[in-house]
Amino acid sequence: MPDILDRYRPENWPLSYEGLIHTLIALGPTILVALGAHWLIFRILKKITSASSSVMDDVVVAKVRKPVRWAMIAFAISIAADNDALVGDGWDKFADFLVPAVIGWVAFGLVKGLALGYERQIDIDGDEVASRGYRTRIAILSRTARVAIIIITASLMMLSIPAVRDVGTTMLASAGLAALAIGAAAQPALKSLIAGLQMALTQPLRIGDLVKVDGQAGRVEEIRMSYVTVRTWDERVLVVPTSRFLDQSFENWSRVSEKLTGPIMLHLDPAAEVQPIREEFERFVKTHELWDGRNLALLMTEAYPESIELRLSMSADTIGDLWTLRCAVREHMLKWLRENQPGALIRHRLEVEAANQRAKGG
Repeated sequence: MPDILDRYRPENWPLSYEGLIHTLIALGPTILVALGAHWLIFRILKKITSASSSVMDDVVVAKVRKPVRWAMIAFAISIAADNDALVGDGWDKFADFLVPAVIGWVAFGLVKGLALGYERQIDIDGDEVASRGYRTRIAILSRTARVAIIIITASLMMLSIPAVRDVGTTMLASAGLAALAIGAAAQPALKSLIAGLQMALTQPLRIGDLVKVDGQAGRVEEIRMSYVTVRTWDERVLVVPTSRFLDQSFENWSRVSEKLTGPIMLHLDPAAEVQPIREEFERFVKTHELWDGRNLALLMTEAYPESIELRLSMSADTIGDLWTLRCAVREHMLKWLRENQPGALIRHRLEVEAANQRAKGG
């Protein structure tokens, strides 16, 4: 072990003023050629992608441009190291550590570019409901792939260090206890990973869906492996565990489409004339710009000795339009009742005449 570690001590590196000049002379032309080749390749790729109608290739090329530049520099140094002993001696000390990092960087940029390209592509295609499902699947799967790339890259970089490799070998000697400890510690993480993948495949909810969970309604903003963020109408953010949506029931108001039917409830006096109220309700909604023409009905759903319950249902193209339409109908109908059927509004009655007669008789 000491002999191996001594190799990585700076004082043992074969560097001197003459060695530095020699290294610059050996690496300079090779690196310049690599940079020139990189510029030429991506210049050609930019022209090709500009002529294409797809936005996918533009995004991917932009995301991998920088990591590929460093990968080509590393490749150029590797070629120089094969032809020069001094450069090769220095490069061998870092190659096992830097090569996995550069390759991992390229893979990370490629996955990120593909994910962003797919998102932009589906935004162009149109269908809002379908695009929410695609965005959700892309977000979860791309995030999973990026985390896997980071873990694999870090593992390969650590394995290039002899001390870390020896520690790993020592830990394997007690694999039984280590496996139990790691399994117990990683159980929540594995559960979150499985829940996130299941969310991507089954899609009980998607980014942009309007959901109601724990009595709160809001839009799904982000879906992570371990949690989902939901923004409510008053701009609060609910952070809900991902497993909550898989293990318990919740309401998804936009699972199939944004089209919904919603009611408003009116509690009126039993003396109210229902037919004129129905006619005025239908007249107002039919002339309103937010009504989509699908559903429109007024029904008496309950009748009590002191009140009746009317359910006025209507539909709209989006959930936001439905909310605005319901508020407008509620306000208009109350105004119309005050002006045309004031007796329909509930009042508390007192038997004043009977009370006066009892008082006189007493």
